Amino acid sequence: MNQLLLNLAKLSGLRDRHEIDFALVKLILNTSLWRFTSVRLLRAVGSLDAQHWLTLASLTQQQTEPECDHVWLDLSHLPCLSDMPQREAAIVTESVVCSGSGPFTIHFPIDTQASVCSLLEVESDESVSMDTQTRVDSVLRIYENMQSLLDYGEKDTLTELLNRKTFDSAFWRAAQAQESSRDPSMDERRAKIPEGSYWLAVLDIDHFKHVNDNFGHLIGDEVLLLLARHMRSSFRLHDQLYRFGGEEFVVLMRCTSHADAEAALERFRLQIAQHEFPKVKHITISSGFTPLYENDTPSAAFDRADKAVYYAKGHGRNQVCSYTLLVQTGELVAQADAIEEVDFF
Repeated sequence: MNQLLLNLAKLSGLRDRHEIDFALVKLILNTSLWRFTSVRLLRAVGSLDAQHWLTLASLTQQQTEPECDHVWLDLSHLPCLSDMPQREAAIVTESVVCSGSGPFTIHFPIDTQASVCSLLEVESDESVSMDTQTRVDSVLRIYENMQSLLDYGEKDTLTELLNRKTFDSAFWRAAQAQESSRDPSMDERRAKIPEGSYWLAVLDIDHFKHVNDNFGHLIGDEVLLLLARHMRSSFRLHDQLYRFGGEEFVVLMRCTSHADAEAALERFRLQIAQHEFPKVKHITISSGFTPLYENDTPSAAFDRADKAVYYAKGHGRNQVCSYTLLVQTGELVAQADAIEEVDFF
């Protein structure tokens, strides 16, 4: 029991969600109070009519470190929710579901948001007592509370998108991932558009001040809330969605090409332009985007995308502009490599 408390103390000191997930499965598998042969932390992802199981962390007795599904994979390659009836039952009933007669499998639902969307799956060669189930469930309550605290600190209160203070760490992770896969023979970074890389987009609602002035701030807030919902439905699971304040939004996404990044933003632009918002009816957005460069910084990338947005607003609004193409066509002058770091906060 003392070792369990010590591990819980270590777990509660973590702030990175990925590290917390890995630490949780390690704790559950290696605690001497029970014997499990494998542990999986899973989340139901995708649209409600086509959800799949994403593995956040998985560990067996034969492994030394947990594994997980890469978040940028095609969701259709993951197991369907309905293909795993015991998992689905735990999600739907919000209760522990046991199955098997040796080995035994137990599914513990995890409530980390407004509804149950995650679960812990453990396997054991021996029957798991109710006392052990209660202890595991207590550990998961601590995990739930940690996730809720992270949500409180990392998400925008109105839209529940990520807030700007979480942007830097996500940017550096993306930059590190991109550096590890970069082709060392790549020419000067502005000579070509990098393929299969990360992209930063800035989205701004056109004439949003008119919405607040003509309809009031409550209607303005409703527009922001609905726009955020459209972002979650339009962009993919692994795309990082932010509200930077006011009517300004940011997307950090991984695309295979410049054309794919532009298509994703254009698809969202059309979705918003065609949607009828309450009272306001129709709004439009202007977007600018840029690839992440070698030795890039959060403020430098944001500044490039913001320049593209500024160009879009000055040339008709309701359009998607690429910083790279604007530089290549001479519409914008490339910013110098050495840029004074700007404090976002």
